[in-house]
Amino acid sequence: MQHISVSDIRKLLHGELISGSELWSVKHAIYYNRHELTHNHTLMFVSKSDTINWHEIDRKGPSLVISDKSSEELKKSLKNTTVIRVKSVVQAYWKFIEYYRNLFQIPVVALTGTCGKTTTKEMIKHIASKEWNVQASVSSKNEPRQSLPYLTGIDQETKAAIFELGLGNSGNIKHQCMIYQPTIGIITNIGVHHLDGCINLDGYINAKAEILEGIKKDGTLIINGDDENTKKIPLRKFKGKIITFGVHENSDYQAMNIQFTKGGMKFVLKVSNDKYNVFVPGYGEHQVYNALAAIAAVKEMGLSIAVAISQLRTFKAMARHLEISTGIGESTIVDDTWTNNPTSVEAALKVLDTIGIGKKVILILGDIKRLGSFEEKYHREIGTMVAKRNIDTLITIGKRAENIANQALKEGTKADVHIFQDVTGVLDVLKPKLDSEAVVLIKGPMSSKSMIEFANQLKNI
Repeated sequence: MQHISVSDIRKLLHGELISGSELWSVKHAIYYNRHELTHNHTLMFVSKSDTINWHEIDRKGPSLVISDKSSEELKKSLKNTTVIRVKSVVQAYWKFIEYYRNLFQIPVVALTGTCGKTTTKEMIKHIASKEWNVQASVSSKNEPRQSLPYLTGIDQETKAAIFELGLGNSGNIKHQCMIYQPTIGIITNIGVHHLDGCINLDGYINAKAEILEGIKKDGTLIINGDDENTKKIPLRKFKGKIITFGVHENSDYQAMNIQFTKGGMKFVLKVSNDKYNVFVPGYGEHQVYNALAAIAAVKEMGLSIAVAISQLRTFKAMARHLEISTGIGESTIVDDTWTNNPTSVEAALKVLDTIGIGKKVILILGDIKRLGSFEEKYHREIGTMVAKRNIDTLITIGKRAENIANQALKEGTKADVHIFQDVTGVLDVLKPKLDSEAVVLIKGPMSSKSMIEFANQLKNI
């Protein structure tokens, strides 16, 4: 965080100094009771309803408390704490965020999408970090409450920032964009997820579309030109620059001649009249889409396509994202336990269609959560996808995933089908099948520690 004097903060917020000194600077900022107080020189916003542990705050001082509690409540005799009273802590919070964000005139990228946003974000970070100091959200920790610490992670050395936008409910993306004020927004794709928080698919699409209003004036929106649900967004509302990427449609950044190769995908990138040979680590057409979005983003950030392509070659495919390992009996284990939704399941099955040719294909699928009243519908649709494929063994784990197995059986799958409520007993079924001809795809929700541990058990680790 860029250091800011307490005196300047009081003046900015039109606050009243209740106690303590103004003659020092803050180096961190949190919203009390939403973030852990771990550092000294921390500014914290404290609401009227918060119960304050004054001893902890003072012990970890110097600390700055900004609050709209009454003067009587805030008057404390503290050695290491400065207290400033404001009329509204919410208004003070947003005023501070606006002030802090506008200290930096740098490219700020915000990403949303049902699948691929974490990988795309990491690709952009990997490329840009070659030449710049980059601030980015961590892994897939994208909850709205993380936004303030991520924003204040920008300082005078930062040349670019990249943030993943989490969506659990309508309004989440709007809220985060108000904090980040991105200059570039990306929608990787829109499938089906979080319907419990968005009512239905239309509500989910509208929630993703909140990014359009969140991008700064004259900013850039980068979208998947092939994605049918993204096409439902009324783009006429967006007044900035729109860039498309895709495989099947005539896009600004288009991939052609896509091939599986050792360790990843290779393709020809067409941009205007120019063509480039690209390699990206990680398997699947979806990885090509991620690379296209990343290349388009870094070009808009001010780096060259050549730099992007060169850096992508050294990108390390993310753990548990269709991660391929040698497993029990020299089998091939494809670990895709990072996340689970209908879109990512379809992408994983497409990868299996290629790497499973001539092999004994074993499919282990867990529950998909947060589909609201549409749970059975989408699990059954996956069962239909499975039934159309040459699967040797289908194993489902969890009550919701039963619908996958039942639908596959209903549609005449030739697979040997097993239904489990948890991982207990699954290995007994699998072991006789695991040899050098077996390819095992295991896919479940990241919240299922048991499936993650089971995937590790299948590997030779």
